[in-house]
Amino acid sequence: MPDFDKMGGLVPAIIQDANTGEVLMLAYMNKEAFEKTRKTKKVTFWSRSRNQLWTKGETSGNFLDVVEIYSDCDDDAILIKARPHGPTCHTGNKSCFFSRIK
Repeated sequence: MPDFDKMGGLVPAIIQDANTGEVLMLAYMNKEAFEKTRKTKKVTFWSRSRNQLWTKGETSGNFLDVVEIYSDCDDDAILIKARPHGPTCHTGNKSCFFSRIK
């Protein structure tokens, strides 16, 4: 289980495509988002800007279906392998990691 107290209530959640292994995005979860993700099998995050839960895809339809959830060795980060329904990034790109730094 992630240690939400260790990181001030939030832990980073890395989302990886379960089929390709591609890293799709990074966002943050609090305990409530984590529990909702486990219960619904749809990835849910804590929006730091809006101070509320948000399920990825609730407006776009591009949900992330949970396949597996892992915690790192220090219990302060989460890796979720998911099946995306369409592009993950709000820009329309498959992954949020499309801007290469030179």
